[in-house]
Amino acid sequence: MTDLLREARLSRGQFLRMMGGLAAATLATACSTRPETTVTTGGQSTTELKFIGVSDQKAPMDKLVAAYQKVQPSVRITPSYAPTDQVQTSVRTQLGAGNAPDLYVVYPGNGSAMSMSQIAQAGLLADLSAQAWTQTIPTGFKPALQLDGKTYIYSAGSSVIGAVYNKKAFQKAGVEEPPTTWSEFLSVCDKLKKAGVVPIALGAQTPWVTQLITYALVPSTVYAKDPTFDDKQLAGQATFADSGWRQAMEMYLELQKRGFFNDNPNGTTFEQQTSMVASGKAAMAIQVSAVLPDFRKAASTPDDLSMFPLPGADQAAEVWIPAGVVVGLGASAKGRNVEQAKAFIDFLGKQENINAWAEAIAAIPLTQDASSKIDPAVESFLPFTKDRAVPFMDQRWPNAEVQPVHFAVIQELLAGKSTIDEALKKMDEAYRK
Repeated sequence: MTDLLREARLSRGQFLRMMGGLAAATLATACSTRPETTVTTGGQSTTELKFIGVSDQKAPMDKLVAAYQKVQPSVRITPSYAPTDQVQTSVRTQLGAGNAPDLYVVYPGNGSAMSMSQIAQAGLLADLSAQAWTQTIPTGFKPALQLDGKTYIYSAGSSVIGAVYNKKAFQKAGVEEPPTTWSEFLSVCDKLKKAGVVPIALGAQTPWVTQLITYALVPSTVYAKDPTFDDKQLAGQATFADSGWRQAMEMYLELQKRGFFNDNPNGTTFEQQTSMVASGKAAMAIQVSAVLPDFRKAASTPDDLSMFPLPGADQAAEVWIPAGVVVGLGASAKGRNVEQAKAFIDFLGKQENINAWAEAIAAIPLTQDASSKIDPAVESFLPFTKDRAVPFMDQRWPNAEVQPVHFAVIQELLAGKSTIDEALKKMDEAYRK
């Protein structure tokens, strides 16, 4: 195991105390979700399991479903993929109505309608605690995967948020190295703009994309100054309005005012954002590392794309990063095939399958062995994980109301229809519900 891998493992207990995930990337290809028990083909009975996920789960699921089919030919898993907002609404409704799929996407921790805590509290997630892989969950991950000491969600590892960038676009503008401070970042954006390259592609029409720039900046503007901010906010001793969240939003809008975004971000989708960076029309996108494979797939030369931490401070030593458990999956507690669904998750918990899933989405594996790999694009983030990383913000929020409000106020700010004061007030009001 490399020193970087050891450092990543040893650091988790320090920076993932409150770890959770983030509503991740998505592709609109939803299918029927009616669960079925068995089908008979040629006299042989086969159990069919339905799975609904989001698009960044497709690559690992395709690989691992095929592998499972070889060891369990009597089980057929039928996956489909839906937009994040659909998952947060229709699938959640299906869960409550008792007609959910056998397996479905679950977000770690708390803070969204499809998060582990929200669903487990409703008695809708099967308990996975008897499975061997749950006994090796690092301590820092437990709040993201467990409720009241029981494990309800499988996740293959952790991801980061930073700048996905096109190396050729940087070269065109004469930028030799990624920036390490906020002032350097602004200078790089200015050089890119003067070279005729859109500095930052922003696909804010896709709601979950709106949050990523604030998420990338807040570790430096809030947590670097007060690592206990979440605890104080939960205790009613801190607010969005009277914190570094204000500075992060000011920095967000500064990028817009300086013309560093593409035209009409609110009319630009995630898919368009991806295409802009992959083609070199835009140099960067602030994104979660789990979607890096999507960017590479869209590029003619995948190696042209890499990542670096978005520096949210003017001193490199004061830059912190967001890092969170990647979106996972759970089994429906009320499904007709709950035992077969749990057996598939147990299969995913084998170390070689954790490695395969994590590698497919450029994540740091949940647990590691000598065969575990770290994507080269993510290696620049590893030095931060020792003591300068915090969980994705939404996973300590006390309800599922704050996140959609955050989406909406960012779109309003970009459209010039709101002020930062109004935006933060709405987020504080949603937090207190």
